[in-house]
Amino acid sequence: MKSTRHAIACTVAGATAIALLAGCSGDDPQGESTNESGRVTLKVVSLLPGSTEEAVAAFEDQVAEFEEEHPDIDVVPEEYEWKATTFAAQLAGGTLPDVFEIPFTDAQGLVENGQLADMDAQFRSLPYADAFNPTILEAGTGDDGHVYAIPAKNAYPVALHYNRKLFASSGLDPEQPPTTWDEVRAAAKKIADAHPGVAGFATMTQNNTGGWQLTAQTVARGGRTVEVDADQQATATLDDAGVREALRFLHDLRWEDDSMGANFLLDWGSINQEFAAGQVGMFTSGSDIYTALVQTNDIDPDSYGLAPIPLSGDPDAATLTGGTLAGVPASVDDTVKDAAIEWIDFYYLNKLVDEDRAVADAETLVANDQPVGTPVLPMFSKEQYELNQEWIADYVNVPLDQMAAFTDAMFDLPLAGEPSQKTQEVYALLDPVVQAVLTDEGADIDALLADADAQAQALLDQG
Repeated sequence: MKSTRHAIACTVAGATAIALLAGCSGDDPQGESTNESGRVTLKVVSLLPGSTEEAVAAFEDQVAEFEEEHPDIDVVPEEYEWKATTFAAQLAGGTLPDVFEIPFTDAQGLVENGQLADMDAQFRSLPYADAFNPTILEAGTGDDGHVYAIPAKNAYPVALHYNRKLFASSGLDPEQPPTTWDEVRAAAKKIADAHPGVAGFATMTQNNTGGWQLTAQTVARGGRTVEVDADQQATATLDDAGVREALRFLHDLRWEDDSMGANFLLDWGSINQEFAAGQVGMFTSGSDIYTALVQTNDIDPDSYGLAPIPLSGDPDAATLTGGTLAGVPASVDDTVKDAAIEWIDFYYLNKLVDEDRAVADAETLVANDQPVGTPVLPMFSKEQYELNQEWIADYVNVPLDQMAAFTDAMFDLPLAGEPSQKTQEVYALLDPVVQAVLTDEGADIDALLADADAQAQALLDQG
């Protein structure tokens, strides 16, 4: 979704909006591509709403550096947070910036609907275009082999985030985070008992994030929510034993242990806020969210811990992964597309492959007290990632020693991508299932899943 946040397509309503409005999106230009001074105006996503002054200052410094290197481009930053419930209307209405961010799972549907600009020529101009991990690049590639959405941030696996201070004050060892779901449950109970009102473990439940994290917790148990065969025929498996097990786990924490607090309407942003405020002991989300926790939630670095999501003994148990792509509306002209690739290269990518750019970026971030070194999976090769880490080693300021449980294991994790068809629509169907389990002690899990599974299959059958 997001771990960055992370990170995903659209709700059922959103998908309908896209289908209805896709045909006219190309007739709604983003505006004139040059301003009165003859410079290209490029609107780009900046930071999440509510980001700290330091984060904003760091971004402004990066914009100034870019404009100095590209005197023919005026960058206009716009705050942005991707949400499944609003994205489709924003894109169809032409209110998104010229360069926006989308989860991996968004791109294919947007390409099919003609809503993303063909960026293939611009992408191929990058000197490192052939060096991308092909699996990551595939997420933004259309059936015609052209690149429409460009990998913008390293991929993230879903991980377990935990509050080290709550661990310590609850009699738990912060250096030994849970490695099994039974240990998560036991730790959640201790935290909740020691700190009334605090959720020992919390989970997202709305804006499609409930379905996202239920899927992550299902995959970690060896289950799947959608299966796709060699002919790309998709079958809903929302009644999978792994889904039931994940829901039963949440039910027991909520109703038997009373260790999930009282807020059962959380999404990516609100659970981050609760966690940074010390109201959540543990939750699952993308491994990259430490950056957002600093930029938007002013987290106490000493409280933060990161570990792999627990995997069951099932041979199919895996860690769900996601990531972020940079997209450009189909309505923009070539002048904006050319400017967009310059920004994407500067802001997102070149720092991963060029030592001077990596160091300059790290210096700017550190000067503004922004995180450098949050662990993610490589955009290119493992070797290039490790080389990049060497370049910025003197600037890394995240508490890596408190993330060692994750970083020691991250290259050995069995990985699974998010469902490739109707991803967000299926997530949306699972949101109310998670909410029901957490708000109704007698919720019939089997019946809830049977109903959601039938709806999911109907969506998948639409193609």
